[in-house]
Amino acid sequence: MTTTIPESHRDLLDLPVATLGTVDREGRPQLTEVWFLAEDGQVKFSLNTARQKVRNLQRQPACSALLLDLANPYRYVEIRGNAVIEPDNDYAFADRVGAKYGADLRTNDRPDDRRVIVTVRATRVHTWG
Repeated sequence: MTTTIPESHRDLLDLPVATLGTVDREGRPQLTEVWFLAEDGQVKFSLNTARQKVRNLQRQPACSALLLDLANPYRYVEIRGNAVIEPDNDYAFADRVGAKYGADLRTNDRPDDRRVIVTVRATRVHTWG
């Protein structure tokens, strides 16, 4: 079992979106397409704490990130692990994510909303194709 993304699939770290899987209160999966950055071999998300996926991760940090090759849907990397949640009160990470997508993430947030950095700490990496 590997916890790093093999070279054969590292190009998927440049994809426009990832599918983030969390576990809801009833133990069921919740899947969401999200913007991400790959830093130091890890997938990181800038998330708004008002969202259900953040509440799911705060309660149950087990998660999965799927990076699907859009040109070949039979090729992907799945990163299973645990979310590490850190505050991003100054929007420094959110601004880096926004720069990748040409957007200001502040426009998605209400005045009292907070941003966090969610890092998927891999316990298993599975590739296909």
